[in-house]
Amino acid sequence: MQGEKIAEESGKVTSQRVLPNPDGSPKMETSFQASCTLLGAKATNRGTYWSVVRPSGTLYGEGQGIVIGEEGDMATWIGQGVGTMKKDGAVTYRGAVYYQTSSAKWSRLNSVAAIFEYEVDAQGNSRSQSWEWK
Repeated sequence: MQGEKIAEESGKVTSQRVLPNPDGSPKMETSFQASCTLLGAKATNRGTYWSVVRPSGTLYGEGQGIVIGEEGDMATWIGQGVGTMKKDGAVTYRGAVYYQTSSAKWSRLNSVAAIFEYEVDAQGNSRSQSWEWK
């Protein structure tokens, strides 16, 4: 069940590259940087994820990153999601993300599974929202 919104961000894709994939399907690595709010604190989120096109035409991806707050708080995250690609090149994902931190301000994230919506338009602009999964 969707709970409290814990994060919101907007950013930009900073790089992409094609990775080798033994099964022959396309595999793309994407890095991004975003301005975000995490549990009410302003921060910067930097991450990298890879995605593959599945036989159904949908996408599957995994990623990791780091969030650094304006006051020096830090949290790392890992996540997984499924997505779709639009005809204009935009991509949308839905999935789950898990945080780890030693920051007292963000310590409750250590026991939270968060569900997210992540979208990238054809120009590489990204937007994301995350909610606590109860």
